[in-house]
Amino acid sequence: MSATHILVVDDEPDIRGLVQDILEDEGYTVAGAENGEAARHALRDRRPDLILLDIWMPDLDGITLLKEWAEEDSLPCPVIMMSGHGTVETAVEATRLGAYDFLEKPLSMAKLLLTVERALEADKLHQENIGLKRRTPLVHEPVGRSAAMLRLREQVKRIAQHDTWVLITGDAGSGRETFARYLHSQSARRERPFVDLSVSTLAGGNAARELFGTEEGEHIHYGSLEKAAGGTLLLDEVADMELDAQAKLLGALDSGSFLRIGGSEPVRIDVRIIAVTQRNLEEEVQAGRFREDLFYHLNVVPLHVPPLREHAEDVPDLLNFYLDYFATHEKLPYRRFSVGAQNFLRNYTWPGNVRELKNLVQRVLILGAGDEISQKEVESALGAPPPVQAQALEGLVSFDQPLRQAREQFEKAYLDYQLEKHGGNVSKMAKEAGMERTHLYRKLRSLGIEIKERR
Repeated sequence: MSATHILVVDDEPDIRGLVQDILEDEGYTVAGAENGEAARHALRDRRPDLILLDIWMPDLDGITLLKEWAEEDSLPCPVIMMSGHGTVETAVEATRLGAYDFLEKPLSMAKLLLTVERALEADKLHQENIGLKRRTPLVHEPVGRSAAMLRLREQVKRIAQHDTWVLITGDAGSGRETFARYLHSQSARRERPFVDLSVSTLAGGNAARELFGTEEGEHIHYGSLEKAAGGTLLLDEVADMELDAQAKLLGALDSGSFLRIGGSEPVRIDVRIIAVTQRNLEEEVQAGRFREDLFYHLNVVPLHVPPLREHAEDVPDLLNFYLDYFATHEKLPYRRFSVGAQNFLRNYTWPGNVRELKNLVQRVLILGAGDEISQKEVESALGAPPPVQAQALEGLVSFDQPLRQAREQFEKAYLDYQLEKHGGNVSKMAKEAGMERTHLYRKLRSLGIEIKERR
């Protein structure tokens, strides 16, 4: 497992060596670069977790490098600028381009270490905030005192101590991702990144780009395998991965390295893979939709999360957990479930599993009133949602517009309807629409339709 990796870019060997020694004494791994070209090569070699960048160098100044890196979606990692001849204008320009901070030379080693620590912590919080915006749940110990949950938690704790790959199976909404994050938090990789890649959103060449990244001249886009370096990569709904992408991933796993698209130097893999699926991968192998050799790579340690109906005795604990969660994190009014409501919910079949229970709690806290949640209120909240109604063409599309615009308007309405009907399942949607998945993804993107999560 990799320690936090820092790149020090400075043309003065004494400063570069001193900073490297200090950082290594603190447990970081450090690479040095004596000029801008060496820094470019170092970034092709390995994605750093933080860069210390001198401004004045003989071949290429630090601001120019910073501009070059900022031309991508964002900087590859936090960047701390260093200079003995800095001006306010230079510091402002560096900050505008995304630099985390600006240190003056001669360097105070105490301030350097504090700034590095704060920059890494700020980046970690930034990544967590991105996760929260995508509705990624906070990491917590999976809730439940049933024999099934106790056994599963113990399994996860044992597995976490070994650096093996894991295949987590179970129904949608059963808590598979919760167990994946819990496993990561119990492992030696807990301080390194946890990267969640939704395989169902990958199509065609996009799969290789998202997994392995790209190189175009001096511009590097890091893929998920590098973003998760030293940590854990979650392949969500791995059964949805196209065969071509499966072959490329298998080649990388077999060799322990990969090439970015457009790259010529291999990049080593240092990551734990956790694959998640609600489908039976052995059946997918038999049907020719999933590679047998990749299945055996991923299935080193299988972990099955049972549906909620098989450990219904955990329902009261889960209800209390989510009552506390929404009261604390979303400031919703605290209410309690009556005994009758709890008994009713223990005997409910929970087709949507823990996710359905969580949504129920949120719904009754938002819409209900009073200290107690009654059985009648629960039954009403669980009432079957109205079926998605197909709309008549009149009123859906205006006929008083050019044909191209009318067609786009109809296609958007049609695909929105199909997404709603199939709960965001693109595979089922493509089958009903009679379209190839790759073509469907392109069409959805061109019409600005967001694919709904179905985890």
